[in-house]
Amino acid sequence: MSELPTNFYDLTRPELFELAASWGFPTVHAAKLWAYVYLSGVENWSAMPELPARYRTKAECELVFGRHETAAETHSSDGFTRKYLLALADGRKIETVLMRFTGRVTACISSQAGCAMGCVFCATGQMGYIRHLTAGEIVAQAMHVDAALRETTNRVGQVGSDVAAGGPACRVSNTGVAAHIDPQARRPVATPALADATSSSPHDRHERLRNIVLMGMGEPLHNYDAVMKAVDILRDNNGLALGAKKITLSTVGVIPGIIRLADESRPINLAVSLHGATQEERAALVPVAKKWPLDELMDACRYYIEKLDRRIFYEWTLIEGKNDTAENAHAVGRLLKGQQAQVNLIPLNPTNGYDGEPTGREAAKNFQQILAGYGLPCTVRQRRGIDIGAGCGQLAVAKR
Repeated sequence: MSELPTNFYDLTRPELFELAASWGFPTVHAAKLWAYVYLSGVENWSAMPELPARYRTKAECELVFGRHETAAETHSSDGFTRKYLLALADGRKIETVLMRFTGRVTACISSQAGCAMGCVFCATGQMGYIRHLTAGEIVAQAMHVDAALRETTNRVGQVGSDVAAGGPACRVSNTGVAAHIDPQARRPVATPALADATSSSPHDRHERLRNIVLMGMGEPLHNYDAVMKAVDILRDNNGLALGAKKITLSTVGVIPGIIRLADESRPINLAVSLHGATQEERAALVPVAKKWPLDELMDACRYYIEKLDRRIFYEWTLIEGKNDTAENAHAVGRLLKGQQAQVNLIPLNPTNGYDGEPTGREAAKNFQQILAGYGLPCTVRQRRGIDIGAGCGQLAVAKR
């Protein structure tokens, strides 16, 4: 019985080179294949004319491009957010989100199908754990978003009348150029201001994916090895070339993973979901706090900061009447004072399995001001895609 083909997206560039060498081919051919896929977005073997025929034939037999099928795609009325329901090879499904902000495009990608952490207000936690994703399944989500951005640039032409009018299916860049982003549209569109189709750099020929947040379905540090391999592939300078500071990993507080990140000197950003400033309050919202208590989590976070001389982003979901009072804010301030830390406040996003309400604007602003008094930088998260269930804590799919 022959072995199944290897998913191209599971391979780092050195691994692809080693594979070519094991077949008896020079690594220059593997380098060209890597460039076709990551720089030109090509996955069609017949569209790779610079590959020698013998190498292409061997690679076509041994490798498969594990790009996910799109089971559904929804667009938010905010005009900046798309959510993709992606089908995995085994029939499981995950969700991935594309978000546009001024000057950048961010992909929120998943690390697991489901999640074992059980945070009470999180839709993924409510659905439970199914399985880890492979490194290739994680990378393929970024490539899915990259392909969507290439489509935007490939349909170059005059801006449609609905775009010129500033309709919901358009965006206006910080340079004033409008670009239609609806893949169902038939009218030609303008090249986004962040892209230059004539650029000598493959990175700049289309609107580029610049940021990755591992904040989708799953707990990244529960799937540490696959996630870190995927990060290495996404950071490769000859590929998508995402900067380490452009990648943020969010954890509910898996202490062994935080320690390992520090010991391995991983240069990506770390975000820790806090949500409660005492052990009792946190455990009520984040059940895994019973396994990894708050005081031990704070020790791990201080170790990380001291080891890497790098700040941590702390995430705090604001739930009306639950953890949004001035007393709560002062407790957070006392807990984090003196750390290299920034607090991101996230008004609760609705899910079917939790009946809490998001904190109002004034209460969120007051919480922010109190933290500022402790010398803690603090932002209120910009909400995107809430109407399509694409916001923080809303990603989930039905279990089959």
